[in-house]
Amino acid sequence: MVASLREPRTTMGGVNLVAGFKPELWRAVLPAEAPVGLEGFNGDVVGSDGYVMPATQHDAVLWLSGSAYDVIFDTSRAALSALAGLAAVAEETSSWPYRHDLDLTGFIDGTENPTLAEAPDAVLVPDGMPGAGGTVLLLQKWAHDSTAWESLPVESQEQVIGRTKLDSVELDGGPEDSHVARTDQERFGTIFRRNMPYGTVTDHGTMFVGFSRERAPLQTMLESMAGLAGSTRDALTRYTRPLTGAYYFVPSATTLVRVPDLLR
Repeated sequence: MVASLREPRTTMGGVNLVAGFKPELWRAVLPAEAPVGLEGFNGDVVGSDGYVMPATQHDAVLWLSGSAYDVIFDTSRAALSALAGLAAVAEETSSWPYRHDLDLTGFIDGTENPTLAEAPDAVLVPDGMPGAGGTVLLLQKWAHDSTAWESLPVESQEQVIGRTKLDSVELDGGPEDSHVARTDQERFGTIFRRNMPYGTVTDHGTMFVGFSRERAPLQTMLESMAGLAGSTRDALTRYTRPLTGAYYFVPSATTLVRVPDLLR
């Protein structure tokens, strides 16, 4: 049924629709198309000081993005109607871009992302492997303590992030607990981020949307942020708090449309 969902038949105000599935659910349906060893977010990540990144795994996720909210709204309702009786909404979050490429801390987001030309090779399961063409999605909802964050001078914010605020230049000899140091892709592996702000004036934060060809870089990054394995907890976690955590396998569009044939 998910494979039958479609974006609007228009070249204006179009919508991108991404469908992901709990790894264990996808494996139960199509074991030959599931990456080996991939698991959901089945347990909290608990730091050495008791800091918790909660596990809130669901069976599936639909992510719709586009430039016109009315089209997204209509497409989302159509998707829910198509899935009625098969699935129920466990959580819904609406996001929006903030000043082109900033997150709600005021810093540029995704500076270390591979280019769009490089991203497929970096984050898609390689050809010849189970799940080829798909990707692993880590989805987390982080609430911001904006009052505490905005009370910091810019220089202190830069020490927390590990980059300059104006032009996103990495600090030389930045603090060990900076966000940059705790999420260093040279250590953990490539992650393509598509983070989005969410919420209202009084209740808002960041939807962390991270794609990788396997779960390990994402999981190791979270453990580093939480201060596990002898590391220092990410300083940014003193101003943001994770509310959710889930892993999904996002199959390639080719695989998704072939699901009825694969099940025969």
